[in-house]
Amino acid sequence: MNAPADPARLGAAQAAAAIAAGRLGAEELLKALLSRIDARDGEVQAWACVDAEGAWSQARALDRRGPVGPLHGVPVGIKDVIDVAGIPSAYGSPAFGKNIPGADAACVARLRRAGALILGKTVTAEFATYHPGPTRNPRNRERTPGGSSSGSAAAVADCQVPLALGTQTAGSVIRPASFCGIFGFKPSFGRYDIAGMLPTAPSLDTLGSFARSVEDIALLDAVLADEEQIALPERREVRIGICRSPAWEQASPDMRHTLEAAGLLLSQAGWRVEEVSMGAAFERLAAAQAVLHRHESYRCLGVIRRAHADLVSEVFRNFIDAGERVTPEEYAEALATQAACRAELDAMLPPDTLWLTPGAPGVAPEGIAATGDPAFSRIWTALGVPCLGFPAALDAAGMPLGLQWIARRGADRALLSAAAELCLVLGAGRRISFPD
Repeated sequence: MNAPADPARLGAAQAAAAIAAGRLGAEELLKALLSRIDARDGEVQAWACVDAEGAWSQARALDRRGPVGPLHGVPVGIKDVIDVAGIPSAYGSPAFGKNIPGADAACVARLRRAGALILGKTVTAEFATYHPGPTRNPRNRERTPGGSSSGSAAAVADCQVPLALGTQTAGSVIRPASFCGIFGFKPSFGRYDIAGMLPTAPSLDTLGSFARSVEDIALLDAVLADEEQIALPERREVRIGICRSPAWEQASPDMRHTLEAAGLLLSQAGWRVEEVSMGAAFERLAAAQAVLHRHESYRCLGVIRRAHADLVSEVFRNFIDAGERVTPEEYAEALATQAACRAELDAMLPPDTLWLTPGAPGVAPEGIAATGDPAFSRIWTALGVPCLGFPAALDAAGMPLGLQWIARRGADRALLSAAAELCLVLGAGRRISFPD
């Protein structure tokens, strides 16, 4: 049987199946991806470090042995706030350029046990906050890819790697997935082991992932959650709520039309679709999330701001200084708002319901001096619910508009199972071609 014509464009599940069937080798797949990186990344700049030598060593070892897991031979990019043994963890800052971990983060160790090949570290905004790195959106290099998981989203969107890890504390997975036209998954808070990941705000920090299909997201989720059952559960009938969220006024006309058109299409396809109205308490949640983010980042990263003031950006210094000014009373109030809203959402969002809402205010903004507004992710991150971002439409200039599915906390696999069918109904990704 012949190998695929262009291995670089294979998804993770496709690549794993081809390797398992003997139609493709890990070395052959790696060669295709490294060739694409050589050809494309000088302009996209998605990678902080490509460990080509280490990747070749891994690929040769994987080709010499039988399959060791569901990701056997599949390369993965790792956001540069997650430790990989022997590869610098610079956190997007020159202050840590020589920081080389001696051990893998827990998620990286799980990837290796599943047979994955660690290709290198992807660019992050400085300390996973708001000062961007050099990465450009592969669909239009004059626009931001989003952040802070900018390199991971861009590398997957540009077919330089089939899977990549990101993190989300405000909107750092769902927003870049929307801007780059791919799938991004922020699981339920606490679903994955985050040991070995740079802490920024412990009540919010969540490990996430990027891929070009729901199938690949689901495969990676099972590995990261350390679940033996790789297959998704049988889909049950679900109700769909169209949720404009408290940030609706910030949505562009194109994004508003995209959400409304998706709701109409689902209704016409026979799904039960209804409008969702969120309570007054949720109006305060985005501000509470911002307080938690600022103050906890000051607690976690303030020592870096003090020790390396000459090497960190003004954006980072101002962010940490604002976190230091948060009073104990303000912090306690933000925590109370978060807890109250979580309890209220549990009563509002039953297990048989998914909500559909924008993934970002609109398409990726022009310029790379900022990463875009996380307005449509803040509350969902604070609530700790699973979110699946997906490409839903293109604007007149051909830039992606992403929506996201929201489910009850802990319903990650049920969300992915339902979304696999719902995204097909919506044509997610069919009109989104990947860059040549």
